[in-house]
Amino acid sequence: MTLVQIGWVVRLALPQPWDVVAFGVLVVAELAVPIWAEQGARTTWHPEHIAERYGLFTLIVLGESVLAATVAIQSELDTKVAVADLASTAVGGMLTVFSMWWLYFTKDAARFLTSLKIGFIWGYGHYLIFGSAAAVGAGLGVNVDHAMGRAHLGSTAAAASFTVPAAVFVTAVWVLHWLPQHILGWHNALAPMFAAAILLSTFTAQAVLVTGLLMAALVFAGILAVREPGPTARPLALAEDQLAR
Repeated sequence: MTLVQIGWVVRLALPQPWDVVAFGVLVVAELAVPIWAEQGARTTWHPEHIAERYGLFTLIVLGESVLAATVAIQSELDTKVAVADLASTAVGGMLTVFSMWWLYFTKDAARFLTSLKIGFIWGYGHYLIFGSAAAVGAGLGVNVDHAMGRAHLGSTAAAASFTVPAAVFVTAVWVLHWLPQHILGWHNALAPMFAAAILLSTFTAQAVLVTGLLMAALVFAGILAVREPGPTARPLALAEDQLAR
């Protein structure tokens, strides 16, 4: 850690493009420190505690997305813009963020955090969850500006700034939270199908609203899948074994 910190200071004196190259190297070094450190002596850790910490951070990021959406919409309303002009964007944004919350917390991650290897895969995989969750809030702000004619983007690019991170979030949660707990069953195909549909909604006239409705539909389908009896899900031990492999 000390060497990496020295590297960040040295990087400040590097000319272009070596400062950019050094940035990439140092990022990899930062991320490799925990993995390298655990090779010597394993740190004792508690699955429930780790899952709770990551869950709380995810909740904070989702809260920032809600705040970003609220501020963006409120700033437009303060300029005497009609509520109807932003209604579809506001409804779609809220449906999306609330659905993201449900999709993440509906599965108990601590149940399959049974080894250090699984813990690292799950933990580092959260970069996709954190990044996409934050990008959803930023994308919603972009779409509010576009709806008011203040964005310097076309309609497709503005829509993609919201739909792409939403699809990434759904896919990341599917890989990290759903697959380890359900190996078989039609419901395992739900997330990738809806992620693809969300991407296609980029080309609709109301991309944010359509995305919100799709996310809500995924939540509803997920509830039905969880309650469905029968041999669609194998025992948890098999799920853990396949994730470890």
